[in-house]
Amino acid sequence: MTAEFTTIEKENITTLMFPKTDVLDDENEIKRRISEINRALALGNLEHSKIKIFFEDSESKKIVNTTVWAVTDKNVVLKQGVLIPINRIYKLF
Repeated sequence: MTAEFTTIEKENITTLMFPKTDVLDDENEIKRRISEINRALALGNLEHSKIKIFFEDSESKKIVNTTVWAVTDKNVVLKQGVLIPINRIYKLF
């Protein structure tokens, strides 16, 4: 699965464009994504652990290795206020 994803630095995410559509269409995958986000948030806050976020912008699939600092109803928040829309995330681990 990771072969189709390219690694990006967290600092470069601010330059990306994100479509409004969701990358997932399966209800169970969407629920799994929410639980993975909550787990990543707990790991980030408690242990400052980095996790891999697999996501897609308007151009291609990408991976970032980072710490999740906060979660809003629409975005995952990384250091320095970098945002990744939840609906553009495939998975986190």
